[in-house]
Amino acid sequence: MQLFYNPELNPNMSHFTFSQEESKHIVKVLRKQKEDMLHITNGSGYWFESRIIAADPKKCGVVIISALKKPERPYKLHIAVAPTKMMDRFEWFLEKATEIGINEITPIFSENSERRAVKQDRLEKVVQAAMKQSLQAYLPKINSAVSFKDFMTSSHQGDCFIAHCKEGDKTSLKSRLTPKNEVTILIGPEGDFSILEIELALKKGFVPVTLGENRLRTETAALVACTMVALLNT
Repeated sequence: MQLFYNPELNPNMSHFTFSQEESKHIVKVLRKQKEDMLHITNGSGYWFESRIIAADPKKCGVVIISALKKPERPYKLHIAVAPTKMMDRFEWFLEKATEIGINEITPIFSENSERRAVKQDRLEKVVQAAMKQSLQAYLPKINSAVSFKDFMTSSHQGDCFIAHCKEGDKTSLKSRLTPKNEVTILIGPEGDFSILEIELALKKGFVPVTLGENRLRTETAALVACTMVALLNT
């Protein structure tokens, strides 16, 4: 099965026409023909079953056969993570986290961050592709990149954790998680969070946690945290 994505679709629509770029992909590359069935999601939970009525490489048109609202996952997970120096590693995390299950991701710039800029449109394309590949109906939200301090000024619901490698009192993230809950987890850069950043997070109510005995790369730590939450709610 192949899944297509278009945020403009809604359950009240009976017909839909793909953009020229996607129409060319459907007709020329995938060689879809009139009467072939296509599955589409709008990324907001709806799964549409459609049938091609115009196999035109410039404007492929479909009729909507059915629209089903998929249930939301029983938890909400927001990971705020420092983008890695090599963007392919950060994109790998985005891809795998989307496949496993995550609601929201915020790239944050820490004092020790080696990367200070990201391409928003590129990040969004990565999660869109991962959503389609894993046949999901919900698209994770990719927030605009912000500084650590700015992230701390916003409010965060549910349980809030900060994973870091500094010495001090820390508990296992796994032991602190509860099922069907809203969770925000902070993951630092390759050089870890600074002492001042950790202190600020603690003042804001974030609980210091460890992800295990091994020292993990940023993208690995973020994915381990994501997996812990997902497995708890399986």
